[in-house]
Amino acid sequence: MKKELLKSALPADGFSDLRYQEYALTTIKGTKREIDTVAVVKKNGGNVRVLSGGAYGTYCFTDVNDVHHAVKEAKFASDLILGKKQYQHVEVNSDHVVARPKTDPRTVSIEDKKALVQHYIDLFMDTPEIANLETEYYEQFTDTLILNNRGTDVRQEELIVGINFRITSKRGELTQITRLSFGGGEEYSDLLDQDEVVLEKARQTVALLDAEPVKGGNYDVVLDSDVSGLFIHEAFGHLSEADNLVGNASLSKTMTLGELFATEDFNVIDDPTLSGYPGSYTYDHEGTRAKKTHLIKSGKLAGRLHSLESAYFLNETPTGHARAKNYGFTPIVRMGNIYIDKGRQTLDEMIKSIDNGLYLFGSAGGQTSGETFTFAVQGAYKIEGGELKGLVRDLALTGHLFTTLKNIEMIGDEVNFSKSGGCGKGGQILIKSGKGSAPIKIKNMGIGGK
Repeated sequence: MKKELLKSALPADGFSDLRYQEYALTTIKGTKREIDTVAVVKKNGGNVRVLSGGAYGTYCFTDVNDVHHAVKEAKFASDLILGKKQYQHVEVNSDHVVARPKTDPRTVSIEDKKALVQHYIDLFMDTPEIANLETEYYEQFTDTLILNNRGTDVRQEELIVGINFRITSKRGELTQITRLSFGGGEEYSDLLDQDEVVLEKARQTVALLDAEPVKGGNYDVVLDSDVSGLFIHEAFGHLSEADNLVGNASLSKTMTLGELFATEDFNVIDDPTLSGYPGSYTYDHEGTRAKKTHLIKSGKLAGRLHSLESAYFLNETPTGHARAKNYGFTPIVRMGNIYIDKGRQTLDEMIKSIDNGLYLFGSAGGQTSGETFTFAVQGAYKIEGGELKGLVRDLALTGHLFTTLKNIEMIGDEVNFSKSGGCGKGGQILIKSGKGSAPIKIKNMGIGGK
C-alpha cells in the first residue's frame, strides 16, 4: 500500500486524514432456476480529507502516486470555506485487524459457490406453486489503511458473506412474496446445511396463498425479532445518527438526552464490537475504535452515534460510527449493529397476554418520514384467546415513532439479529449495517392491508 508515501503527504498543521482501500466484491445472481450472473470486481483507491478552513475539503484518487496532489486539492477546497475549525479530542490508534474466519470464503472456488447457490435454488423451485425466485450470493472484502496527522495508523480487514433470496408463490392471480437470508458475517460455513430452513420458508410462502387478507384496524401485536429490528433501525436508528441533528433545532429538541421515550424495561443499543453480524467492525473509517453505545436506557434517551465532526458540533464524544461505502465516499454517521435488548418475558407469555391480535413475522421493507413510519411484513398469525391461529396476509404496520415506543408493553427474553445487512443514506448503500431485537408486544398498533 506504500504506507510511508501516504503518510508523507499529510500536512502537519490543522487536521487531515486519509483512507486507502483495496476492495473486492464477488456476486452470484440467479433468476428462477438459472444462475445468470457471476461477477468479481476488484479495485483500489484513496480518499483524503483536510480541515484547514471552515469545513472539510475532500479528494478521491485511484493512483497512490497522486496522493500529494490529492492533499493539495483537498486543502485548497477547505481554505475556500470561511472559518477555522479544529478538533481538540481525536483518538490516536495504531493497530492491524485481520479477518480470520474458520472457513474463509476466499478459499472456496467459484464453482463450489455456484453449486451451493444452485442447490438452494433447486430446493425452492422444486416446491409446487413457487413461481419466481431472485437469488444473490455476495462476498465483500476490504483492506483499509486509515491514517491521520495526529498519529493514527490503523489497517483493518473486513469480510462479509451471505446469500439473499426473494421468493414468490403464485396461484391464479394471487401472489405472495417472502425473503430469506443466510450469513451476514465472515464465516462461509454459516451458509452451509440450510436445506430445512429453505424448505420451511418455501412451505410458508406457499401457505400464505391460503391465508386470509388482513382486516385493517388497530390491534395488539407481537413483532418477531426481524420486524422489531427493522422498526428500531428505520424508525429510531436514523434519528440517533448525530449528523442528522446538526443544524436541525426541531430534531435536536425532540432528541434531548434524558427524555423519557418508553417503559423502563426498554433498552436500545448499537454495538459494532459484537462478533459475526453484518454491522460488526473494530474501527470506523476515521480510525476511532467502535464503541458499544446505549441509545435508550431504562426508557430514556441515553446517547447517540457520532463521527468526529458531529461530536465536535454537539460537544460530545466520538463513538466510532463514521463509515463510508468505499474509498469513493467520505465517511458519514452510520449504525453498526442496532438492537432492542432483551427483556423479561417469553414469546409464549406475550402471545398468551393477547385475546385478539396478531403475531407479525418477517420484514419486507418500508419507509419513514420524520417521526412516522410504514413497514410491510411478510405475514402474520392471528392471536385468539392467547393462542396462535391461522395465517393472514397483505399486512403493513403504520404509526408514529414516539407513540409506538410508549405503547410497547412487553419485551422478549431473547435477542436475534437479521442475517442480512444493508442501509441507505446520503447516496451510500452500506451492506455492513446490522439490526436485531428481542420480540416486542405493542398495544393498539395500526395495521393496514392491501
